[in-house]
Amino acid sequence: MYFTLVLAAFGCGLVTAQTGVVNPLVQVCNTSLPKVLCINKYVAVMPYHFFREVSNGSYLSVFGSTSVPNDTSFGLVNKADFLVFDRKRGLDLLGPNPNYELAFNVSAAVHEAPVYVRSQNKLYFSQLAPPPGYLPQLVIDLNEDPPSLSEYLSDPPVYAPNGGTFHNGLIYWGASGGNNSIGGTEQRVGVRTVDPETNKSTTLLNNYLGYYFNTVDDLVVSANGDVWFTDPQYSWFNALTDTAPQFKSATYRFRPSTGAVNLVEDSLIQPNGIAISPSGKTLYISDTGAANGPILASIGPQGSPFNATGKRTIYAYTICDKGTSLLNKRPIYLSPDGVPDGLKVAQNGYVVTGAGAGVDVLDEDGTRLVRVQTNFLVQNFAWTGKDLKTLWLFGQGGIGKVEWNLQGQELK
Repeated sequence: MYFTLVLAAFGCGLVTAQTGVVNPLVQVCNTSLPKVLCINKYVAVMPYHFFREVSNGSYLSVFGSTSVPNDTSFGLVNKADFLVFDRKRGLDLLGPNPNYELAFNVSAAVHEAPVYVRSQNKLYFSQLAPPPGYLPQLVIDLNEDPPSLSEYLSDPPVYAPNGGTFHNGLIYWGASGGNNSIGGTEQRVGVRTVDPETNKSTTLLNNYLGYYFNTVDDLVVSANGDVWFTDPQYSWFNALTDTAPQFKSATYRFRPSTGAVNLVEDSLIQPNGIAISPSGKTLYISDTGAANGPILASIGPQGSPFNATGKRTIYAYTICDKGTSLLNKRPIYLSPDGVPDGLKVAQNGYVVTGAGAGVDVLDEDGTRLVRVQTNFLVQNFAWTGKDLKTLWLFGQGGIGKVEWNLQGQELK
């Protein structure tokens, strides 16, 4: 698999051949699964001269766009649906017949906050900007063959859900929009629930002692009913709120039974995805500070351009003090493909994140095991099905579906 050291005499000097190169860099794992590609030794040593451009506002860098002229096997990368980095664990989580397909073509708007309601076999999710002010949400009916996509509106409507989960029979949405005239009513950033059986929505939280939250980007509910949520500043950058941020970005724990809100983390630039391990002992938060923008009310929202040298990191924390606080912050993953947006933990403890044009599966320590490649930017995802082994992917321009052996946590 490796080139050995070769010395050749040229006149008075010696020319040293490159050593240690992984050869081939990639190969089909199993000829019966041509869309599943094994990445040998994480391509730890590539043959010179190789180069990968960084992403910017008009160009998305993907692994397959790396120029590797001296290894013809690398051309297979862009043709694969699944990239396997850890052969044993990766092939096990994919199962014998993994499949990816594009289920729906949708607008270039951000599609977020997917929540699976098992009793109905339906997927509820949102469409955010562009354009700002879009109010109806969307629902996929999985009872139909093929599944159908239609608009959905709760009563009263929820503006700009950006993160979602299911708990105790209710959809929990992080409502990221703030405006005094949406749907004829005022709405502010906060936490809302929707009863999927009655279609009624309820506001659980819309302020911190009089101040507006920034975004409430993503949320998760712990076993005791506490809502942990991230509060970056993207609603201002993307014109989903009419008020400039009043606080720095942070992560909070909210206890609906008392109304109390506690700050639990304020060191990240733009906290985004959030998830809890099945044991309830570890919390994961992604920092997507590589996508950032100015906060000047005088000039208004200016977007959040991507800076490749900014934060695009997933951190793990130990949940302690009877589930009320966080300790032992440690970085576990640097996303090479855009920012790690949506974040969830599978039933076996593997961490899954939507990043760039695809989804990464990591072990608990942040080692990448598998990447699912898509042709659209993935913002978030949700497990569905009787055995929770179907993963629906949501993003800009597409909605995809993965069938594999990786099971999601059952949300009750």
